[in-house]
Amino acid sequence: MSGGVDSSVAAALLVHQGYEVIGMMLRLWTEPGKEGSNRCCTPEAMALARRVCARLGIPFYAIDAQEVFYNQVVTSFIDGYAQGITPNPCLVCNRQVRWDFLLKRALALEADYMATGHYARASHAQNDSICLMRAVDRQKDQSYVLHVLDQEQLSHALFPIGEFTKPQVRQLARDYTLPVADRQESQDLCFLADEDYREFLKRYSLSSSTRGPIQNLRGKILGTHQGLASYTIGQRKGLGIASPQPMYVLRKDIENNILIVGGQEELGIKELIACEVNWISGTAPASPFRAQVKIRYKASDAWGKVFSLGENDARVLFDEPLRDITPGQAAVFYEGDVCLGGGIIQ
Repeated sequence: MSGGVDSSVAAALLVHQGYEVIGMMLRLWTEPGKEGSNRCCTPEAMALARRVCARLGIPFYAIDAQEVFYNQVVTSFIDGYAQGITPNPCLVCNRQVRWDFLLKRALALEADYMATGHYARASHAQNDSICLMRAVDRQKDQSYVLHVLDQEQLSHALFPIGEFTKPQVRQLARDYTLPVADRQESQDLCFLADEDYREFLKRYSLSSSTRGPIQNLRGKILGTHQGLASYTIGQRKGLGIASPQPMYVLRKDIENNILIVGGQEELGIKELIACEVNWISGTAPASPFRAQVKIRYKASDAWGKVFSLGENDARVLFDEPLRDITPGQAAVFYEGDVCLGGGIIQ
């Protein structure tokens, strides 16, 4: 539970379906002095989650996950930017915190399932394996960040709101008279406390703000960047360089601390390599296959051919060049509504 409308309605639905439900909320790390701004576990959010549980007549537990969250999620976020990639901390959180640390605590309470307010669905296939599927509400679908789950974790997973749209979820909250029905949601990273990530990195990673040259593909110096962490692949605005044509970030040369830019005609590539690939079925495909691929959480599907490179790596060859393939983000593979798995773009 988070004190938000999605997890609160998930709990309410399960109670009304006859499950014995226990509310569990993670107390995550936030910078000292900014505890009131962490998007996931402010004192206000904790109080709201308690009120929801009281309204539903279920127990409530706050689970201290500050240490594991900092060591796994925050550290990988800082290290990723220091290495020149653009990490997605939600993927690490789901893999290491929610569906490992928290799931183990749920099972220790002799729970059969762990339910969350994610917009996704799980269904049983004919071979008794469990499929992860997109939510009915495609605009809110979160299967992208859940592609890290394996069969064992999915066997304990429930996604009660995956069959509903966001407006329907809010209406359900009103029907159940929950005190969170109209609570505003945030898309910000929880531990940044409403702050620009660049300012956070300046305090925790000196290398992330080390200035260096901006060059084109021919090696001509066009300006000075403010630290490679401040830029992402495909970025056009905020480069601070004068050019007769719009310039875009093409890539980062980490070893030499160079930001490489070019015109729109130089932007876009047709393939990627992904590592740490998780195949949700538990088995890597024996032969190449066509799939819809998402290269960012909010990206549109792009058709391409996926080649398994052993158990943990994959190559994707797209039908058309994509402008913003970004190392550190995930490439997630779909067959219609079914999420097949994915990995981290190298």
